[in-house]
Amino acid sequence: MSGELWLNLPVRDPERAKVFYTQLGFRLNEQYASQDGSFSLIVGDNQVVLMFFPESTFKGFDGNAVSDSCLGTEVLFSLGANSRDEVDEFALKAELAGGTVFNKPGEKDGWMYGCGFADPDGHRWNALYMDISKMPQG
Repeated sequence: MSGELWLNLPVRDPERAKVFYTQLGFRLNEQYASQDGSFSLIVGDNQVVLMFFPESTFKGFDGNAVSDSCLGTEVLFSLGANSRDEVDEFALKAELAGGTVFNKPGEKDGWMYGCGFADPDGHRWNALYMDISKMPQG
């Protein structure tokens, strides 16, 4: 288990969150069995584990109030994309799945291309393609 990264997020409606993220292409973690509506996803080639818990469950082991992610941003999750087209696909999939694109796909600094979107609970993500051959040196 050493070296693994697990990200844990509270959600108001676990089923809605599961539909959203599977429509983005995240894989359900079949090794995780839930008793409380929580679920687990595997993200990317590095197999990061993304856990979603009903807010009531999350409060039980967090020891802190669950913040309203629609009102403020605590973290921005970044997804590496392999191309500009993949960034565009993430933005479209996020919108079609019920999310909000808060930063439409576009170029930044001549070598990055990305977009920003929020899931139905307000958790913020960006998808980013970096053309390393155009990255400034120095």
